[in-house]
Amino acid sequence: MPAVHKILLEEALQDSPQMRSLLSVFEEDAGALTDYTNQLLQSMQRVYGAQSEMALATEQLSKQLLEYEKQNFALGQGDVEVISILQDFSKTMKELNSLHSALATMLADGMVFPMVTFREKDLTEISTLKDIFSIASDEHEASMVKYSRLAKKKENEKVKAEVMMEVAYTRRKQHQASMQYYCALNVLQHRKRVAMLEPLLGYSQSQLNFFKKGAELVSKKMDGFLSRAASATQSIQAQLEMEAEDMRSSQRELLSVEDTVYTPDHDHNPVNRTLMQKAGYLNIRNKTGLVTTAWDRLYFFTQGGNLMCQPRGAVAGGMILDLDNSSVMAVDCEDRRYCFQITSSTGKTSIILQAESKKEYEEWISTVNNISRQIYLTDNPEAVAIRLNQTAIQAVTPITSFEKRLEGSPHPDRAKPGAALFPSDPPPKPPRVPGPEDLIAPGTPIQFDIVLPATEFLDQNRAGGRRTNPFGESEEDCTPDTDDALLQQVFDVRFLGSMAVLSGRTPDVIYEAARQVLAARAIHNIFRTTEAHLMVTSSCLRLIDPQTQVTRTSFQLQDVTQFSAHQENGRLMGFVVGGQEEEGGEPSFRAFIFESNTEGEKICYTIGLAREITEAKKDPAALAELMKTMPLTNDGKFLLLDAENKDDKGTQEEESEA
Repeated sequence: MPAVHKILLEEALQDSPQMRSLLSVFEEDAGALTDYTNQLLQSMQRVYGAQSEMALATEQLSKQLLEYEKQNFALGQGDVEVISILQDFSKTMKELNSLHSALATMLADGMVFPMVTFREKDLTEISTLKDIFSIASDEHEASMVKYSRLAKKKENEKVKAEVMMEVAYTRRKQHQASMQYYCALNVLQHRKRVAMLEPLLGYSQSQLNFFKKGAELVSKKMDGFLSRAASATQSIQAQLEMEAEDMRSSQRELLSVEDTVYTPDHDHNPVNRTLMQKAGYLNIRNKTGLVTTAWDRLYFFTQGGNLMCQPRGAVAGGMILDLDNSSVMAVDCEDRRYCFQITSSTGKTSIILQAESKKEYEEWISTVNNISRQIYLTDNPEAVAIRLNQTAIQAVTPITSFEKRLEGSPHPDRAKPGAALFPSDPPPKPPRVPGPEDLIAPGTPIQFDIVLPATEFLDQNRAGGRRTNPFGESEEDCTPDTDDALLQQVFDVRFLGSMAVLSGRTPDVIYEAARQVLAARAIHNIFRTTEAHLMVTSSCLRLIDPQTQVTRTSFQLQDVTQFSAHQENGRLMGFVVGGQEEEGGEPSFRAFIFESNTEGEKICYTIGLAREITEAKKDPAALAELMKTMPLTNDGKFLLLDAENKDDKGTQEEESEA
């Protein structure tokens, strides 16, 4: 026998749109079967009615033939021979009447009754279970809505426990109703085959018994067919019993799980941060008016570089957002838990989603982050994702080997990392290749924000006070009154992080600090950065708030022991600031990593130029010669960079205005 389509009971708990689509196909099949069964039953009832009418007609005919003898004809009684023949015919009709009556009874029992039983039992049961499943699904949806509205900040444990118990109860109820409904639909696929054959088998057996006395030849021809039909019916019945037993055992096994399967946010499996695809239900925030919003629970899944959404009942999903080069970040929205925001690469489109649990929340953020890097376009995306995840983990853990950096640099002399060494320092001896443990102590904490709120700086400036320097810079920080006005150049930068380092005389420490800062941001899903203006003068480096123009922090140029742009990513640069000596005479160093809108080489070039001006200020004649070779403004105060710098700045301003 051919294989029978069936619904997998293991998918009942997830209740995905794919399962609902498959369920709609089975429901459509059951509806078509119901219509056909009603039409077929009408035809069978018509056959039974005709046969019953035939039995009544033959009985009436037999009686009517006997009434011929009792008739009082005007010309005399009828012929005796005719009367005898009619009496014989009456007996024959009576025997035929008994055969027709028996045939009508057999048709009612073997043909009509099985079809009526199939319609009233199986098809009606399908309709009833469908209504129960629909009610259970609505109750589960209502409980999930109540659970999603639980407050995050003012969390009531009693209310939370009651809501979670309600969710578990309704989910179990829906699970049980769905499995009973799916089992009934699977059984129907077998029952409909038996239901079509059993009435015809009863009809054939009834007709065979009717004609068996006078049609031995016909009966012999039908015996083989009837035996084959009976054998097929028995085979289907045996297969049905086996399938029913398997479904009963599967149902018992699936219902024997713990209650944590039905309780949300109780998945203790570790978070998988290397996923390239993700699917599941999320709440999406939609605007319903100017200031009102609504949350809808929909099924989301990723397909390639796109985020898709598929409502219940839909055959396929539709694209919501292009995830290539997009950004994802955790957000606080309407006092809801596990909310995150996805923004397109253009920044014009963004959506806010809410996950059901913390595990789903972290896996969705990691998956979108992996897709935004376009890892799925590689030959082996899973291996690439695993390697990147392992690299990110190793970046913030102690390691025992360190690859040798590429020697030499294609950058200008003033932008070379070595340009930041003090002129008075003797030429360094060729040292051994430093390891990461020689540059940064294992387990060193990373600070992702060095900037205090702007209002605090305003209050300090108004009060005439001076903030305490938390990074060990010199107490003689520059101020607008003491800055040397020979050089003032401003760059737009984003602060990525800072950390204490062990050495301040090699560019490798900047490369290693940048690697660990970027890896830590990737692992902990930290995407926010602090915007600032980096002003380079001939005396100091200043970080200025772009909105209030308040100096947030500054570093004396003489304390900057090293600066360099990244060898692979030209937009990354950093510098090392030396502090006061600790106990034992060892100086302390701290590395600061930035991302700039322009090339990091230009910032390093400007810092190197500031160092030259600082050294030249010791000799007025040398300073005058140096200033003659540099283009200045009309008032002779500020340095003008080349046209390339101006063009880049104009382009940045146009992009910011756009």
